[in-house]
Amino acid sequence: MADIKLTRLNKSFGAVHILKDVNLDIASGEFVVFVGPSGCGKSTLLRTICGLESISSGTLEIDHAVVNDVPPSKRGIAMVFQSYALYPHMSVYENIGFALENQGLPRAEIREKVEKVAEMLQLTPYLARLPKALSGGQRQRVAIGRAIVRGAKVFLFDEPLSNLDAALRVQTRMEIAKLKRSMPNTTMIYVTHDQVEAMTLADRIVVLQAGRVEQVGTPMELYENPANTFVAGFIGSPKMNFITGAPAAHHKAHSVGVRPEHFTISGSAGEISGTVEYTEVLGSDSFLYIKTPHGLLTAREEGKTAFKPGDTAHLTPTLLHRFSEDGGRLS
Repeated sequence: MADIKLTRLNKSFGAVHILKDVNLDIASGEFVVFVGPSGCGKSTLLRTICGLESISSGTLEIDHAVVNDVPPSKRGIAMVFQSYALYPHMSVYENIGFALENQGLPRAEIREKVEKVAEMLQLTPYLARLPKALSGGQRQRVAIGRAIVRGAKVFLFDEPLSNLDAALRVQTRMEIAKLKRSMPNTTMIYVTHDQVEAMTLADRIVVLQAGRVEQVGTPMELYENPANTFVAGFIGSPKMNFITGAPAAHHKAHSVGVRPEHFTISGSAGEISGTVEYTEVLGSDSFLYIKTPHGLLTAREEGKTAFKPGDTAHLTPTLLHRFSEDGGRLS
């Protein structure tokens, strides 16, 4: 098991300050997901934990030992890259067992470990194949298997599903969730820009913006109690609506945030009125995009909506979040 502690961790590339006083505690066995917009520093943070990037200042502890100057191979960490990084001339069996070969383990022990991991990841029928004969999802499983077989204390995933199509993403996401359940004592840190991955996989989510940690919490803590407008707008799809002016002043706030599912929609009366610009009917849900004096607002209805573009719709919030002028959450 491995606790990870980051204390006032900074990373700069020359004059460019990427990570800014990052403080974070990750408990042994946790599945923690880093999210944030492109360029926020999430992959750089992952690479500093792994040791692929040096730390400019601050401390990184793994199992209560400072590892700032410990080489990557000595940190007990396995990394799964977005690009798979498989050896194209080696079979699946050889790719998974390569690190064990380098350790000089007996062939029988290598075979036992590789076959056990292959069975866990449903790769047994493919052990003799080369990577070029595998699908994207199968290649990613091989990359994960190569990490598992090393017996690492910490797994780092750098956007591992971004190269997969939508169906494979769902399937591989389920496999990673099952993998975590089968390895409850292994600490896992996962970087993604995909909210669905973050919300469904994480024990806790770390939201980053411009190299700073904005909020850390469980998926539902962040969804239901965002610390500021950035987190509120980043977590959730479609994103939260933000309204200023009279409706916000009525609630003694600079702005109020309302999620699409927290509007009731009426054809006759409501707090905010507007014109339906566009509708998305998805079967179980419909999303209405409504042009109002307070901007374009998104509202969700269950099932198929009766509203059409050009109709007048009236919205009433059933739950809202209040924010101050600097974007902080108001109680």
